Amino acid sequence: MALVLWGLSAHAGAETAPPPNIAVGESRVIRCGRLFESETGTLRSAVRLRVDAGRVVALENVAADAPVGTAELDLRNYTCLPGLIDLHVHLTERPEDNADLTVMFRRTRAEQRALSAAHASATLLAGFTSVRNVGAYIRGVDLALRDAIDRRELIGPRMQVSGFYLTIPGGGGDLLVPGIPAEATPTFVRGGIARGQEQFRRKAELALADGADLLKVIASGAVLAYGGVPGAPEMNRAEIATVVEVAHARGRKVAAHAHGAQSVRDAILAGVDTVEHASLIDAQGISLAREKGTTLVMDVYNGDYIDTEGRKQQWPAEFLRKNIETTEAQRQGFTAAHKAGVRLGFGTDAFVYPHGLNARQFHIMVERGMTPVEALQSATLVAARAMGWEDNVGSLAPGHYADLIAVQGDPTVDVRLLESVPVVVQGGRIVKAPAP
Repeated sequence: MALVLWGLSAHAGAETAPPPNIAVGESRVIRCGRLFESETGTLRSAVRLRVDAGRVVALENVAADAPVGTAELDLRNYTCLPGLIDLHVHLTERPEDNADLTVMFRRTRAEQRALSAAHASATLLAGFTSVRNVGAYIRGVDLALRDAIDRRELIGPRMQVSGFYLTIPGGGGDLLVPGIPAEATPTFVRGGIARGQEQFRRKAELALADGADLLKVIASGAVLAYGGVPGAPEMNRAEIATVVEVAHARGRKVAAHAHGAQSVRDAILAGVDTVEHASLIDAQGISLAREKGTTLVMDVYNGDYIDTEGRKQQWPAEFLRKNIETTEAQRQGFTAAHKAGVRLGFGTDAFVYPHGLNARQFHIMVERGMTPVEALQSATLVAARAMGWEDNVGSLAPGHYADLIAVQGDPTVDVRLLESVPVVVQGGRIVKAPAP
């Protein structure tokens, strides 16, 4: 593991989930032509944001005078929005890895740092100022990335990280490759392997001791893993509930990878906070999600990338087949869940497709039933609540971090404007400046 880690977690042993960090001490005034208010889903014209110590302190009429000597960012020709949030990324990995998963056995510390840093930077520059990193095969690399960003050694989004996957032996989170026996697979990619409630309890406690901000369980088979069947359960409800018990006792949330209908139901009934993918969700699962208030995080774009670029990169035939079996079913489930009033958060599974292209998912969400405003809220207000960070991100209300993006045009009409974000501000600091 020393080959792939570059720092120890600063949060190990914390008893509650840490708040978002990168509290940049920037003070400035930002003038917006229009401002998207995520709480109401409306555009407010001619707004001046006053920022101090990285947080919004006031929203004012644009005619108000700025404090003498305060730096000003003029975005009067832009529509400003809260920084976007992606609830499902894997910043320590890349799409090409799926062609040969053994590459993760061989990466050096320097290679892993460079790879992760590039992905974090691309994500932030694309306008995603907060993310949940829901799993890393190599133990500790996601925590190290989070902490390097916290220390401002790297630029990247505010991160919640789950650490290693909690998964059964040979399950969707177990990095086993045909031809390589389990006993010959490096132990640093098998940190969360467990079977039975007591083993899962110990692994959950270990992940939290490492410094995880949330936990990730692999409830069903996976698309991008050898041997698994996406529609088949892997963890049972009691095992999932045990992990939820451990996490909730420490103020942490649980995300459940669940493609199959049974696994979706089991995860919801076990008390998880979010269900990832939900590709084969049925009417009962949709009803349960609505009843329990469970957020579904459905990555409805990446199937297109797998079926085109994945083929060009010669990903395993098994992966390509399972992608076809789940992509359209997931999109139909998304439409049905939205129609039923289920809470849907924005999450892309970035690493399945390149980091920084996260916003390509918005137009699929709109095509499959959301209004553009609902899609924007899924990546701001809804996502912030799913993370438990709604008092800090997801809105530009006073008291929130001054995490802001800006586009020319009206994203409440055309969400594809978010695919190329020209302005990014994080904690009041200009990360990506408007063109002169």
